[in-house]
Amino acid sequence: MCAKPPASISHRPDNLAAAFGQYLQDQQGLAAATIERYRAVAWLFLDGRFGGGEVDLRTLCAVDAIDFIQRQAKRMRPPALKCVVNALRSFLRYLQYCGESAPKLVAAAPSVATWATTPPLPRAISPEHAQLAIDSCDRRTSLGLRDRAVLLLLARLGLRAHEIIAFTLDDCDWDSGCLHVHGKGRHERLLPMPADVGEAITAYLSRGRPRSEDRHLFLRSLAPIRGFKPGSDAIGSIVRYALRRAKVDAPHSGSHQFRHALAVRMLERGASLVEIGDVLGHRSPQTTSLYARVDISSLRSLAPPWPGDAR
Repeated sequence: MCAKPPASISHRPDNLAAAFGQYLQDQQGLAAATIERYRAVAWLFLDGRFGGGEVDLRTLCAVDAIDFIQRQAKRMRPPALKCVVNALRSFLRYLQYCGESAPKLVAAAPSVATWATTPPLPRAISPEHAQLAIDSCDRRTSLGLRDRAVLLLLARLGLRAHEIIAFTLDDCDWDSGCLHVHGKGRHERLLPMPADVGEAITAYLSRGRPRSEDRHLFLRSLAPIRGFKPGSDAIGSIVRYALRRAKVDAPHSGSHQFRHALAVRMLERGASLVEIGDVLGHRSPQTTSLYARVDISSLRSLAPPWPGDAR
C-alpha cells in the first residue's frame, strides 16, 4: 500500500515529506541516500510554497513546480538540477498515486537542458593505478586487511559502494565460491568470487575483523564496532586514503572509477554489453551502452561502407 498522507487536506511539510520517504523505502526499494535526497527536495518544495505552514495540496499548480525549478537553477549546475527535477517528479507522482494531485501536475516539472548530444564517458582508473592503491594497504594491520579486501571487490567485481556496505557474513558462499550481492531496487545477483578476492576476505576474517555480534562483513575500525552506516561515504573514504597513500593522481576520487575500469577492461577483452551489464547489475541495457563508445575499433567494424567504396 501507499504510505498515504492523512485523509485531511491540510498537512505539514515535514510530515508529508516523511510519508513520501517511507513510500520510497517500502514500495520503490531505493537506496537510503537516494531516499534522503528525494525527501529533502519534497520538503524544500513544500516549505518554499507554503512557508513552513499548513499545506493545502488542492492549491498546487503547474506554476509552483516551474517556479521551484527556476529558483534552484540559479544556484545549481545542470547535472545537480536534473537530480532535483527527478526528485520533484517522483514526489508529484506520489501525490498523484495517493489521489492528492492531478496527473498534469507531474508533467509540469520542466526538463533540464545539458546541451550534450551524448552522455559523458565514465571516468575509469587505470589498471596500474588501481593496483598501486590495492598494494598500498598494509596487510600487517586489521585496517589494511579490511581496506585491501574492499578495494579488490571494487576492482575485480565492479561493485557499488552500498553493495559492499550491505554484505553480511552469510553472503559469502564458500562452498560454491560465490558472493550474494544486494543491488539497487532490491535486485539481487550471484557473482563468482575471484581467487584473490576470496583470499583477501579470508585474511580479513581470520586476522583483521574485530569480534562483534554485527553480521555485516566489513566493520568500522573504531568504536562503536559495527557495520558501516547505509548511505555513508565509508567506501569512498577507503578509496581516497588508498589513492593518497599510493600517490596516485586518479581522474576521480570516488569508488565508481573502479567500476568503470572493470567495464572498459571487460569490453576490451571481448565481453558483450549484456555480459558487462550482468556483472555490474545494470537493469537497463541503455546504461551499459555508454561503454560502447570506449572501444572505438569495435565500433568501426559496425559502420557500413562508404557509398562508392572500391572494396
